Amino acid sequence: MNMKKKIEKTMKKIYLYSSILLFATTLGGCTNLDETLFDKVSMDDYGKTPSEVQTIVGGAYSTLRGYGSGTPEGNGVNCYPASEYVFFLTECSSDEACVPTRGTDWYDGGRYQQLLYHTWDADNACVTSAWRYAFTGVSKVNAIIYQVEQSGLDRNQKDIVEAELRGLRAYYYYLLVDQFGNVPIVTDFTATELPANSSRQEVFNFIEKELKEILPVLPTGVQYGRFTQNVGYTLLARLYLNAEVYTGKARWEDCIAACDKVTGYSLTVDYKANFAVKNETSKEIIFAIPYDHKQGTVGNYLASMTFHYNQKNAFSADGSYPWCGNGICAQPGLWSSYEAGDVRRDKTILIGQQYSAKDGSALTMDNGEPLNYTEEIVDYTKAKQNEGARINKYEWTPNDVWERDNDWVLMRYAEVLMMQAECYYRLGYTPTALTYLNQVRTRAGLSELSTLDETTLDQEWLHEFAFEGIRRTTNIRFGTFYKAGWNRPAASDKHTGIYPIPKVELEKNPNLKQNSGY
Repeated sequence: MNMKKKIEKTMKKIYLYSSILLFATTLGGCTNLDETLFDKVSMDDYGKTPSEVQTIVGGAYSTLRGYGSGTPEGNGVNCYPASEYVFFLTECSSDEACVPTRGTDWYDGGRYQQLLYHTWDADNACVTSAWRYAFTGVSKVNAIIYQVEQSGLDRNQKDIVEAELRGLRAYYYYLLVDQFGNVPIVTDFTATELPANSSRQEVFNFIEKELKEILPVLPTGVQYGRFTQNVGYTLLARLYLNAEVYTGKARWEDCIAACDKVTGYSLTVDYKANFAVKNETSKEIIFAIPYDHKQGTVGNYLASMTFHYNQKNAFSADGSYPWCGNGICAQPGLWSSYEAGDVRRDKTILIGQQYSAKDGSALTMDNGEPLNYTEEIVDYTKAKQNEGARINKYEWTPNDVWERDNDWVLMRYAEVLMMQAECYYRLGYTPTALTYLNQVRTRAGLSELSTLDETTLDQEWLHEFAFEGIRRTTNIRFGTFYKAGWNRPAASDKHTGIYPIPKVELEKNPNLKQNSGY
C-alpha cells in the first residue's frame, strides 16, 4: 500500500472512529460507549501531538452527518440527521420531490405540505432542523479550532490543521447563505455576546475570504473524505455560480477559474458507481460523508423513508430488509421528463410493479392492491400508498440494516463540468459550453447536443443531480422556483428564496431579525 492510500485509510478510520465518540448519545440504550469524547476533552489531557489533534479534527468531519432529536445537539427540537429533515427541506421545496399525505401518515402538522406549497413559516420543523444542522456544525468547528489553538502544535502545524476546519465551517456557511441569507457570522468559540444578523452580502464575502485564505494551505491532490484544495475550489465555484442570486452580481468567470483548479477526477463509466455501497472507490466523488454502520455511524437511512412498507419483500427473500416508511417520492413529471435511453432515470427512480425476491410473484399492499409505483399522484393530500415514483439513487442490498453504508455524496466531478457548461453558456460561448455538457450526456447514454438553450441546460442539471440536494438552488438560479409548479401557484414575490429564521431561535436571541416577508 502506497503512502497516499495509507493516509486516506487512516483519515477514514479517524473520521469513523470519531463519529462513534461524537454520536454516542444517539445510540441510546443500544450501545454504551464510555470512551472520552475527544472533541470535548481538555487539551491539558489530550491533543498534544499531531496524531491526537487529527483525532479531534475527525469529530468536526462527523458533524456533517447531523443529529437526532434525542441527542444533546438536537435538544429535543427536531434537529435530525442530514438524510431526513435537512434533505427533505431542500428537495420538497424544489420541483423534484414531495412527501404526500397518505391517510394519517406523513401529515405531521402540515410541514411537508408547506414545503411543496412554499407556505412554510418560522415554526416549520424542517426549517428549524436546517438552521440547527448548520449552526451546530459551525459551533463544533469553532470549539475544535479553539482546542487546536491550545494544543502543543507549532504555528505552522496549527495553520495546516485549522485550514481544513475553516473549510468545513465555510461549507456550513455556504448552506446558510443559500438557505437563510442573513445570518450571524460566528468564529470565536469564547464569545459570550449573542450575535446579530450579517447581511447576505457580508456572509458571501466571509465565505469567499475564508476559502481564498485557506486554499494555499489545504491538502493537495485527491484525498477521500478530507477538505482538500479540490473541495475548496469546488465550493468556491458553487459560491460564484450562485453569486448573482446571493449578491446581485454575476461571477461566471470566477466560477470557471475555480472549476479549472479542480484536478485528478473523472466521470465514472457507470453512473450508479457514485452511489454504490462501496462508493468510496469512485474516481468522480470530490467530497462525501463516510458511513459504516459497523462503526456506529448514524444518519443515512433515506432508503427507509421512501419505499413502501412491503418493499422489504422485493429486496430480501425472507422479508428481513429494514422497515420502510412510504414517505418521500418523486414529484409527478420527473420520471417522464427524461429522454428515452437516459440511463440515469432507472438508476435514480423506481417505478412500476414490484415483485417478490423469494418467488417472483407480484407483490401487493396490505389492502390487496398491486404494489405498483405510479408516477402520478392524484391527490397530494390524500395519496394512495403506491402513488409516487420512489427515490432509488443509492444502491441497496438484501443485507442492508437501518443505517446504510453508502457514503453520502456532497460533491462530484460531474458538477464541476456542469458549472463550467452553464458559465460558458451564460457568457455567450455556447460551443465551449457544449464540450463540457456533452461529456455528462455521453456518460448518460445520450447523443451529443449541437445547440443549447436555458431550458435544456436546466433539464440537464435536473437529470444528472436528481435527489442530491442541490435542485432548490438550481431552481432559484434559473428562476423556476417562483413559477407555477405541480400543486403550486406562481409566487407573488421572491421572499421565499430564503427561509425564515426559526421562531425558537428568534426567541432565544433578541439580536436576530427575521428575514423580510415572514
